[in-house]
This record gives sequence, C-alpha cells and structure tokens, in this order.
Amino acid sequence: MGRKKRPEGTRAPNGASSIYFGKDGKWHGRVTMGVRDNGKPDRRHVERKTEAEVIRAVRELEKQRDSGKVRKAGNAWTVEKWLTHWLDNIIGPSVRPKTAQRYRTDIVEYLIPGLGAHRLDKLQPEHIEKLYAKLRARKPPLASSSIYHVHATIRTSLNEAVKRRHIVENPALIAKPPQLVEPEIEPLTVDEAKRILASAAARRNGVRFALALAMGLRQGEAIGLKWDDIAIVWHHGCAEGKPCNTSRPMDCPAGYATGTITVRRALQRHTWRHGCDNPTECGERFHRTACPAKCKRHRDRKNCIRDEKGHPRPCAENCAEHARHCPDRVGGGLVEVPTKSRAGRRTVAIPGRLAEWLFQHREEQAEDRRLAANLWQDGGWVFAQPTGKPIDPRADYQEWRDLLGAADVRAARLHDARHTTATMLLVLRTPVRAVMELMGWTAASMASRYMHVPDEIKEGIAGQMGNLLWSPPSDQRERGEITG
Repeated sequence: MGRKKRPEGTRAPNGASSIYFGKDGKWHGRVTMGVRDNGKPDRRHVERKTEAEVIRAVRELEKQRDSGKVRKAGNAWTVEKWLTHWLDNIIGPSVRPKTAQRYRTDIVEYLIPGLGAHRLDKLQPEHIEKLYAKLRARKPPLASSSIYHVHATIRTSLNEAVKRRHIVENPALIAKPPQLVEPEIEPLTVDEAKRILASAAARRNGVRFALALAMGLRQGEAIGLKWDDIAIVWHHGCAEGKPCNTSRPMDCPAGYATGTITVRRALQRHTWRHGCDNPTECGERFHRTACPAKCKRHRDRKNCIRDEKGHPRPCAENCAEHARHCPDRVGGGLVEVPTKSRAGRRTVAIPGRLAEWLFQHREEQAEDRRLAANLWQDGGWVFAQPTGKPIDPRADYQEWRDLLGAADVRAARLHDARHTTATMLLVLRTPVRAVMELMGWTAASMASRYMHVPDEIKEGIAGQMGNLLWSPPSDQRERGEITG
C-alpha cells in the first residue's frame, strides 16, 4: 500500500519531515531538528535504498528531536579530535597540572591509539571494552588501576561531549569497566612508628617524617612548609610559687613548647612544556622510532613506553613531547601549588614534643646556613637541602625508604604514613569531625578509606563479645548458684 498523497494545492506545515524518491535512484528523507548557531533551520538529511529504510531513519531522527537528545549540527568529530580539544581547552586549564598530565598520558598513550579513528557519534561500548581487553593482554599487561583510570578519563570526557550535544549518549557509561583491584593497605603499627621516629631523630630533616606520622601531612604539604607557616611558643613549666631563675621559658628546666602549623600550599614537580614555536622540530632528535623485527634490547626495560611486543612505542608523526630538552622550556620543575582542596588549607595544633623537635631543627638549619655562606638560597623552606633549596619529592621518597631500612621496618609507601595517622586517631576515639579538620578532608566518607581497624581493637571487641555471651545468666547469680 503506497503512502497517501497530499491534496493538490496544499503543502506540508513548516518543520514537517519529508520523504521522496530522488533521481539518483535512492530514497531521501529530511527532518528539521532545530535551529543552527547562525539561526537557520537545522535540516538533517538521510538516504537509503528503500522507502521502508528511510522511513525508519526519519522516525529515529524525529524520536531524538522529540526527546531532546539531538546531536549538534555539522560534521561529527572523531574521537581523537574531541579528546584533544577536551584536554587542551576544557579540562586542562581547570585542573591541577599533575591531574592534567595524568589525563594526557591516558589520552595520548592509550585512548587515541586505540579509539581515535572512530567517529564520535559512532563509538560503541564494545569498542571501548575491546580496548580494555587489549590493554590487559599487553606484555607486560597494564595494571588494573591504570586501565580503570583510562576508563574514568574516557567516561568524563564523553560526559562533556553529551552536555555539548556532540553525542546523544555516553557509551562509556554502558561499557563494563575493568575490575579495580586496590592494593591492600596495612598501616604502620605504633611500635613501627616509634622505631621510625627513633631512627629519624639522628637524620637530617628527620622531623619531616614525624610530621607525616603524627599529623598525616601529604608529601607535597610537608615539603612545601615554610617557617612562616609554623608558630612555636615556649612556656614555663616550673611549679607555682617556685619560679626558676631564668626569664626565658625555653631555658626553664621544666619548660615545654606548644605550636601550630598552617598548611597553605604543596610543592610538586611538574612536567616541562615546550616554550618554542615548533615542538615537533625541537624534539626531533629525541623521537622514538620503531624497533627492528627481532629487537631484544628493550624487552626488560621498565621505564620505556612499550607496545605489545615489548618494544618502545614509536612517537607520533607530529610528536610534541620531549619538552625537557627544549631550550625555552616552561612550567616544569618544582612548583608551589594550592592545597588539594579548600579543606586542605588548615591550621592544626601539634604535639609538644613535635614542637620542640621543630625548634631544634630550626637551630640546626641555622648552622647549615652559616656553613653554606653565600651559597645559601633562602626560600624560607622548613625542609631544605644544605644550600637552602627545597627538597625534591623523589629525593624525599628515597629518604623515606632509607629510613625504613635503618629502622628495620617493613617496606611501606610514604602515603601509608597518612593512613597510619588516621588509624591512630581511630584508636584514640577522636570525633570524625575533628579528624576531618586535622587531615584536611572534604567529606567524612574519606574515613572509610584511611581509618583501618587495628588488631588490638579487634581483639578487644572479641573479648567483650565473649564476656557478653558466655557470662553466667543473671538469675543464677541472684540464687547464689554461681559466685564470683
């Protein structure tokens, strides 16, 4: 049965869809989807071999229009074009440089090589899932946490593409992400923490790790401290009515110190960026090229970017990396950045023993300044090199590893010291609101990630449960059948 014809002399209403058979032997459909940026109608065109097919295509466009899920007019972007635009113009300027660099790694090393050639509006969940499978099958395989971060990057970027109507739905929300296997975190015990502090007392800048264990400061926050951020006050400790013979509280035999620390910044090492006009030409002599077919040189190297066969992945034709070799490089090195969040900017009280240790550390640093003479570069850093320069995060982490070895303590991440602080606060039954203030947390839910129930609490709970369930019934005690 053919389509009903419109009465002669009448026309379709404005905005109505039209279907017709063209001179090219194909069926065509045109659907008004809205208005373009220039104010003209957004009239979409589809063509199919049969009338039934073009009717279905027209109805699908009308369904998208009526639901409000309409892709922006114009040629569809590729995944590579969108990810590059999102990184350089949308997310990059709005996040911390370290975060932007992690996004860049995910996009340049994994997403563009794996998905970049797809049209953005044709990307399917299966395409994304196949990429995850390839990353797991690499030799060596990419860690599950890294693949999960790749998933988070593509999901976040495509959410923005949906908001801007480049696509109607986000396929990354449908794709099954890889199972995230988080490392099991074991906080340091009180005995281990004491051994670390005892060993740190004999090391230069050792009080820095006391701040990590007692105050839970992040690495960047600790090495980013300046003396203006620390206030130490000494008090007389002599008995009332029997004052000592000194007017300076710090000289009192029983004197003690109190203090506060204000966390205002963090110190990070940032990746360099090209400052020249032609990054590709600038880094040309450092570009990686493809290895020979039987290359065995790179199979066991741990720090190169490798393909499925273990060879370094060649640079792209227009590679703009290797900025650290650029004569006009910018933005890298040690950089002061704001705290991780608004809650991270905080003022907290410090234990008296720690305040005294910091006071002693300041006097030791004054001696370093005297010995360095005109080589001293005064930046006001609490923890500095012998010439006054700030501590590099890599050197700081290596010092932590050496400290654990000297204290005969098992290998642990430096960030585990922050978990240790939160766990000790749990043992001390500190209110969660106070813990949030000390740790610089924005949400109380962070407690579940950082507070771990130690064995002594578990054993105490088990003992209380045993006393509750296996104690004699109260009526037997009242009858005198059980005494004691």
